Amino acid sequence: MIYDGHVHTPFCPHGTSDSMYAYCEMAVKHNLKGITFAEHAPLPPSFVDPTPNQDSAMFLSQLPAYFNQIKEMKKEFKGHLIISTGLEVDYIEGFELETKKFLNEYGPLLDDSILSVHFLKINDDYVCIDYSPEVFAQAAIELKSVENVHHLYYQTVHSSIKADLGAHKPTRIGHMTLARKFHKKFPVTESFSEITNGILLDIIKKGYELDYNGAGSIKPLCREPYPNKQVLNRAIELNIPLVYGSDAHQVKELLNGFEQLNKEARLQQPSRLDELGR
Repeated sequence: MIYDGHVHTPFCPHGTSDSMYAYCEMAVKHNLKGITFAEHAPLPPSFVDPTPNQDSAMFLSQLPAYFNQIKEMKKEFKGHLIISTGLEVDYIEGFELETKKFLNEYGPLLDDSILSVHFLKINDDYVCIDYSPEVFAQAAIELKSVENVHHLYYQTVHSSIKADLGAHKPTRIGHMTLARKFHKKFPVTESFSEITNGILLDIIKKGYELDYNGAGSIKPLCREPYPNKQVLNRAIELNIPLVYGSDAHQVKELLNGFEQLNKEARLQQPSRLDELGR
């Protein structure tokens, strides 16, 4: 049975208006065991979203409605689909205390969650590194090379794993190789194996798991899942749990890349669900 651990909702400002009901209905149609609604959590109050429309995440004021809608879906699809209340939480360097405070308050309401890196600190500014090829190119100029963008991304992911975000810190690391989203336009020859291996070893030490994310598979400048084959193979060698995530922002993206990903690795449901006895 398939579990999709990374599904977005109409609460995503840069997504679509497709309803939670439509996602659940499609999941049942495809015989999924369950899904985690993992909307982009509200950003830290003092953080200024660097994207042009400042639409990276939902607003704090929307959380009650978000939680209530998921509760309604749980009732509606009880016995047909496991539905987990989740969030995709951003790790942003320098905003650890605000993130910890948020998780201390809202973490107890979650069944599942993901910790992801989208924003990189470059000098005194922040960039949303996956926003567009143009933003990525500018980051490469500021950091002097495309390779340095990748290094900074992996360093930030590594920091997210080490960070003290409290008792409710997410234990699944989202799209670990997202820096490769535009790799067909900005190719690199360096493997980054030393730093990625260090990340994976710390994931083991922490007892964390990886979001095996199919979204990159459909991106025209990527055409590969996150993590890519090299990192995936090492994760498999280390027996790191891999949780499939479509990262769907519209209903038709449910099961993004699943056929390929299911052939590459043994996929698991989130460990948090095992703890909850689901």
